[in-house]
Amino acid sequence: MRPQPVSLVGGGLAGALLTILLARRGFAVTVYERRHDPRHTASDSGRSINLALAARGIRALEHAGIMERVRPLMIPMRGRMIHEPGRAPALQLYGQREHEVIYSVGRAALNRLLIEEALRSPLVTLRFAMHCLGADVPRDLLRLRDELEASRNSGDAPERYDTRLTPTIAADGAGSAVRDSLQSAGLTAVREDPLDHDYKELTLPPRGGSFALEPHALHIWPRHGFMLIALPNTDCSFTATLFLPRTGSVSFAALRDDRAVEEFFAREFPDALPLLPHLLTEFRSHPQGRMGSVHATAWHAAGHVLLLGDAAHAIVPFHGQGMNAAFEDCLVLDGLLARHAEWETLFSEFESERRPNAAAIAQMAIENYGEMRERVLDASYLRQQHWARELERHFPERFIPRYSMVMFHPEISYSEALRRGSVQQAILDELARHAPRGAALDLQLAARLIRERL
Repeated sequence: MRPQPVSLVGGGLAGALLTILLARRGFAVTVYERRHDPRHTASDSGRSINLALAARGIRALEHAGIMERVRPLMIPMRGRMIHEPGRAPALQLYGQREHEVIYSVGRAALNRLLIEEALRSPLVTLRFAMHCLGADVPRDLLRLRDELEASRNSGDAPERYDTRLTPTIAADGAGSAVRDSLQSAGLTAVREDPLDHDYKELTLPPRGGSFALEPHALHIWPRHGFMLIALPNTDCSFTATLFLPRTGSVSFAALRDDRAVEEFFAREFPDALPLLPHLLTEFRSHPQGRMGSVHATAWHAAGHVLLLGDAAHAIVPFHGQGMNAAFEDCLVLDGLLARHAEWETLFSEFESERRPNAAAIAQMAIENYGEMRERVLDASYLRQQHWARELERHFPERFIPRYSMVMFHPEISYSEALRRGSVQQAILDELARHAPRGAALDLQLAARLIRERL
């Protein structure tokens, strides 16, 4: 019996991982990827915010049986290293247990590894330089253009390549061509919530062959309305990312020339400036990236096509969960494949299960931007964070800080983390109202509130 064919649009992180899982279930998977083969081409400089791999992503990679191959790409980060003006850098731990760390990992290296692993299966075909033109649901066609064939024939030969649509899974990212075609056909409605802040990537190279900063931390220079962050790479460099309003008196628009850029960094990030020897060159040459959240009213069209990962629910990067949420999508879909033979039922149940969780992490990612650029400097916030860890130690089955639920507890859904986090924040606020500045945590009151509300 011939394996059932499945088309997958997008050979990025989620697409490659899902390909591995589908092939292991015996499907014949053809992946159509717009880029050229990343194993043989250099990655685009300045176009990828560094990734933070956490428990949800790790669980999916373990399920696929490839976690041990991924480990050499990972650098553990124990917490946020806060660079406050006029003070020594201070580490704010992510958790309070040895395993409660997140990992910096390079997108390009991880994508190459996943593609190599996918191609170990004889059931997998990867077709690069295939530009998806969209899904034609009424005709049951997936429409593509072969860019390599077009370039070889100087446009004289037909470029179009159509194949059967059913079933197709679209993991083609935040700018999904499949999602756009579904919207054009009236099969979904899409709302994009652009952030009015953009980003630009910079490089902190090694110093004397070693890391220029503490490597086991995510470095943050919080400046209330904006921030600079830096994540470590395995070559002892750091990838730094400046997040800044698009327009205004302090904005990318205000950094019109080299002098303005240098003066801005000297004023706002004086300790980082000496570590950025290529600042002006990179600031000029690296693209200014946009960010936002994507919400689609429908993620699937009957049993024909399903949107997954960023194609269905792109989010801003400030909780480090974009990749992790997409990997969790793959894990959930793989579990549903074990229970459903009909694609329509499978796609429908996947959307029902994942939609509330996608909405929850989108909200928490936006909220985390305010935390990273501003609240980490606030004494009352830090006091409540300290109390939250103390309450977790005393009531570990009932009180887990929201950040920890998201990053270290994949058994707790995003939607449940958001719900419980709201209840816990109300408890912390009430405890703060009953405790004057400098007073110790009232454990008796805390125990009563936790018993009543959690």
